[in-house]
Amino acid sequence: MSRCAYCTGESCFEAKTEADSNDVTEHPHDDKPRPYVCTVCEKRFTKKQSLNEHRERHTGGKLYSCSQCEKRFTTQSNLISHMNVHTSKYKCSECGKCFQCNTTLNKHSRIHSGEKPFECNDCNKRFTTAGNLVVHSRIHSGEKPYNCHVCNKAFSESGSLHRHMRVHTGDKPHKCHMCNKAFSESGLLHRHMRVHTGDKPYKCSLCNKSFSRSSTLQLHKHCIHSNRRPHECPYCGKLFKITNKLKRHVRIHTGAKPYSCGHCSDHFTHYYQLKTHLLKSHNEGTWLTCRICQMKFSHSGNLKEHLHRHGGVKPYVCTDCPKRFYTAAERIHHQLVHSDFKQFCCGKCGKDFKCKYYVMKHFNRCSEELAFVDIFSTH
Repeated sequence: MSRCAYCTGESCFEAKTEADSNDVTEHPHDDKPRPYVCTVCEKRFTKKQSLNEHRERHTGGKLYSCSQCEKRFTTQSNLISHMNVHTSKYKCSECGKCFQCNTTLNKHSRIHSGEKPFECNDCNKRFTTAGNLVVHSRIHSGEKPYNCHVCNKAFSESGSLHRHMRVHTGDKPHKCHMCNKAFSESGLLHRHMRVHTGDKPYKCSLCNKSFSRSSTLQLHKHCIHSNRRPHECPYCGKLFKITNKLKRHVRIHTGAKPYSCGHCSDHFTHYYQLKTHLLKSHNEGTWLTCRICQMKFSHSGNLKEHLHRHGGVKPYVCTDCPKRFYTAAERIHHQLVHSDFKQFCCGKCGKDFKCKYYVMKHFNRCSEELAFVDIFSTH
């Protein structure tokens, strides 16, 4: 008889994700009747009391507050469990981190030991907790048991559903204690705090430039240190490094103007055009003012480049020579000197050019020359 993949001992235990309720089991062996159903998220419970406590999560009622850190809880039992963190009852001997219960401490200890006792039967991937294995198994089964009652969108984890519900409720429970800005997810708050602390933990291994987000670092490497342009325009064949730039470029051919003004009938190709329009025409938004010359800008990137010129700072360095530039656009234009790549083509004679300015200048001259030849040939 094979051992259950969700069990660690002789008997089965309930495998729960961190975001799941204490009364909702993920264990496949559990067949307890759950007659009490939440009308908001359709979660089921064995006890009416558990359902009532769960409902508080939707109403936002958190009556029990911690005297140590002012964190609030929907139930007294949750508060009591939380207090164990402050009393250091369940403390990790390796890193000193404190937990609410012994079960959570045991799960955490696997980070230090590297133990992963739960194995996926489909791909043999291993996990530290049974809950993580259960959630992972839904990748293979395609199961999404958690449905939003507002838009019917389905999720594989209850935590994902809870976070999604904030889209409809507008709830932003995570507040910055320095500027009172609120966020729907703790991860967004943690990332925002780097604005105040100046922390930039992600460093480029090629130029030592630091970034506050890993995604920004990857984009930096792709745009600055790579010459690959895998995205091709289906209309003119122009190549781009990232899909966003390709999407913006395609609007030149299609004439699409997806950004509309809510005050008038004007439409715009780019978001920054709409933002500038709202500031100039409807006085909506906030101008960004240069502290040195009081010049106003609608986009933070333009202000940043403007301040570089005041300070004589040239942060953009050519990868082929030591020449430096105020803006990324200036560097890109300069790097054409080092490249043989000609991405602009004259539609009249087929001649190729490196720079858009030169092909436009040539096109006008080429058109005049062809017109002169046509006139001469008719005589």
